[in-house]
Amino acid sequence: MGWLEKIKKMIQTVNRFIAGVSGFFLIPLMIITAVDVIGRDLFNYPIPGTVELSQYMLAVFILLGFAYAHQVKAHVAVSIITSRLPHHAQLILYVISTLIGLFIFSILAWQGWVVGIEEKTVSDMLRVPQYPFRLLVALAAFLICLELLIDLGDSLKKLVGRSP
Repeated sequence: MGWLEKIKKMIQTVNRFIAGVSGFFLIPLMIITAVDVIGRDLFNYPIPGTVELSQYMLAVFILLGFAYAHQVKAHVAVSIITSRLPHHAQLILYVISTLIGLFIFSILAWQGWVVGIEEKTVSDMLRVPQYPFRLLVALAAFLICLELLIDLGDSLKKLVGRSP
């Protein structure tokens, strides 16, 4: 196994681990939502700040699982037209779309970092600082960039005929 394959495996392992960590945010999300609903409906006493906490936990879950979803191709793909094209043309379009995605997510990572380190605001009710969640956008975009680079490398190998 070459060094590029080792880097690819390491990136994918890290993304799987981070996605697993993000999955644990669903447990407190479910618990706090259920307790809030029960408290609100049965005792007329909702838990203050539940909506904010739910938003933060959902953001963590979604952002940290995004790169893994791309890794396992769990996203929606519409290929009505491209599936009818020759394999070589499909690869060329995939390389182009991957480069566009890489460009967009690179900007998102960069700007997420810039905005995250400058962020000074806190949430309204619980006074939770906003900067960790802004930086989480940068981290998620960086991780998806790594996955896109892996896809780009695989596609280019197929395009030049070095891989099946």
